Amino acid sequence: MHIRIVHRTAYNYGAPATGVIQVLRLTPRHYDGQYVIDWHIDVTADCRLIQHEDAFGNICHAFTADGPLNELAIVVEGAVETRNTEGIVSGTIERFPPSLFLRETPLTTPDAAIVDLAVAARAAAGDDDLKLLHTLLERLHQDMTFDPDPTHSATTAAEAFAIKRGVCQDLTHIFIAAARSAGIPARYISGHFHRSDGVVDQDAGHAWAEAFVPDLGWVAFDATNGICTTDAHVRIAAGLDYLSAAPVRGTRYGGTGESLAVNVRVERAAQQAQN
Repeated sequence: MHIRIVHRTAYNYGAPATGVIQVLRLTPRHYDGQYVIDWHIDVTADCRLIQHEDAFGNICHAFTADGPLNELAIVVEGAVETRNTEGIVSGTIERFPPSLFLRETPLTTPDAAIVDLAVAARAAAGDDDLKLLHTLLERLHQDMTFDPDPTHSATTAAEAFAIKRGVCQDLTHIFIAAARSAGIPARYISGHFHRSDGVVDQDAGHAWAEAFVPDLGWVAFDATNGICTTDAHVRIAAGLDYLSAAPVRGTRYGGTGESLAVNVRVERAAQQAQN
């Protein structure tokens, strides 16, 4: 599938900021099933983008911009060719053994309810880790309600699971917490998802998990949609949780009344050509 993406992040400040520092994880890499055709980042401020790779092999860009800044926009646009690999992920940069992704973080620490979820999945699956992961996928897709209102970027897996509501970030954190509780390495993936219902304008990017299965390697599970990843998914960055794979992170100096707006457009190239 040929997918075009436009991702715009815009900040407005009630009082001008004297400066900003930002780290961007917004650029995809080639791997089996994904080829980046073209990709570029524009920043409205006068600054220099410095590219580097983080510990997980994600392509990062960092910049500083001096104020006064009344507003700041980061616009990413590009095209990616994808192929359905039935959720199996290969050809990615792997700098750590899978066991690193058993490490808990504050956002993915399981509570008793998530441990019980993992125990029940293990009882149903026995020694079959792949079956256990599909059981978690089905359970979360059925029991969780997609709802952006009650959660935020600092919501933990335990908090979201308790209210049975959240966004893709929350469902992914719960899946990761349960998988790790069951002894299966799992990691957080940020990216984009081409919807099959014709909706191309979205309020944010997408997120899912990858879990390590012996004899298969990494397998990607999208709990929000209840599926393994397909050619509709564009993989951008990997990490232990949202914070280590966040599209944009940074800080502001001075200024008050910051507001943030994110707009994402994900569409097939053929569809774009008809507009």
